[in-house]
Amino acid sequence: MDLFDQARQRDLEANAPLAARMRPRELDELLGQDEILGQGRLLRRAVESGRVGSLILYGPPGSGKTTIAHLIALKAKAHFERLNAVTGGVADIRRVVGEAEERRGMHGVRTILFIDEIHRFNKAQQDALLPHVESGLLTLVGATTQNPYIECNPALVSRSRVFRLAALRPGDIRRLLERALADAERGLGKYRVEVEPAALDHLADTANGDVRAALNALELAVTTTPPGAGGVITVTLAAAEESIQQRAVVYDRDGDQHYDTISAFIKSIRGSDPQAAIYWLARMIYAGEDPRFVARRMIIAAAEDIGNADPQALLLADAAARAVDYLGLPEAGIPLAQAAAYLAAAPKSNAAKLAIDEALADVASRPTEPVPAHLRDSSYQGAARLGHGQGYLYPHDFPGHHVPQEYLPRGLAGANYYRPSDQGREAELRERLGRLPRAGARQEGEVQG
Repeated sequence: MDLFDQARQRDLEANAPLAARMRPRELDELLGQDEILGQGRLLRRAVESGRVGSLILYGPPGSGKTTIAHLIALKAKAHFERLNAVTGGVADIRRVVGEAEERRGMHGVRTILFIDEIHRFNKAQQDALLPHVESGLLTLVGATTQNPYIECNPALVSRSRVFRLAALRPGDIRRLLERALADAERGLGKYRVEVEPAALDHLADTANGDVRAALNALELAVTTTPPGAGGVITVTLAAAEESIQQRAVVYDRDGDQHYDTISAFIKSIRGSDPQAAIYWLARMIYAGEDPRFVARRMIIAAAEDIGNADPQALLLADAAARAVDYLGLPEAGIPLAQAAAYLAAAPKSNAAKLAIDEALADVASRPTEPVPAHLRDSSYQGAARLGHGQGYLYPHDFPGHHVPQEYLPRGLAGANYYRPSDQGREAELRERLGRLPRAGARQEGEVQG
């Protein structure tokens, strides 16, 4: 690097956002990751010894994944290459491999390849990279906000150690904000600044664990607030609120946050907790989840977890789904909330789900028997000569519009799939079915043959 390049690099660093300038240069400057980088922990020992193998760092935005990758390269005295799995292609990987071979052959220097958003790695990229990771030519450090065991290629995961990073706590973020205010070299220490404690607390809390969001909001507040009397810049709570604006909810519509949040929502409905159901619904709406996806899951929950204990639940869930298509957000959030609250408060029964599961299991495991002759279609010419419909008893011709007869194949006579619960409307169905005589019926609770 010549003098011009060095000057250009210094200029880039000086004009970088505060979060980039304040990136920790030592492990002890990192906060909030004691679980994996505390004294004596495996990753810390590996970094300090400079003997880090391939690994994947998994955690929310702003938790320190890129910083740890840089520190690994510094401690290992290795060359650091960075690629993004979305914008980088096979040609980039081949270039990195070629340069790594030359670097190791001529200077004995290792190459650490940092791949951001590694969960988006495609098969061609993986095929180009894997042999060189296996041979040790490249040490892979991947970063992802998604669960690598779900979203990443298994071949990469199997060749790497996975470390999960936690979102930074508000207290940790506040300490980093105070550090930036005091640092005259990289931070905001060159300014005469007074920040209201409430403003710091707001930035630390609203960042939702993302230190980059908090630092960059602080810089925006400081650099856009005119000095007051005596040339002092006073950052008020109002200025902090305006600088950070909306809380950034960690959520990826294609990743594990998507599945974890909808799981919490459905389990809250199943558990009859409307308060929690409304909260998880709000979180999905706020984060930009597709409301049609939420509506579809509520239709499933209405049938699976409520069923005939309250048949109105399925109608309301279906109406909410139609309202989503008709209204769109934000207005569609209201019928979604109405339906979610109703489903959570409704009596619960999974009898319909158990019934279809057991019937499907019998269909899959038992020999396929013909439809009994008395139940076969007798509406066409010649059906009578085949014996179709003979012996069928028309229920409306009998008292109570019911007559005992077998409707199942011979081998399943008396099977007891649907067992109404004692909840809500289903209790009435249970009582009615209990009063009806049934041909060859088994007693409720008997094991199916």
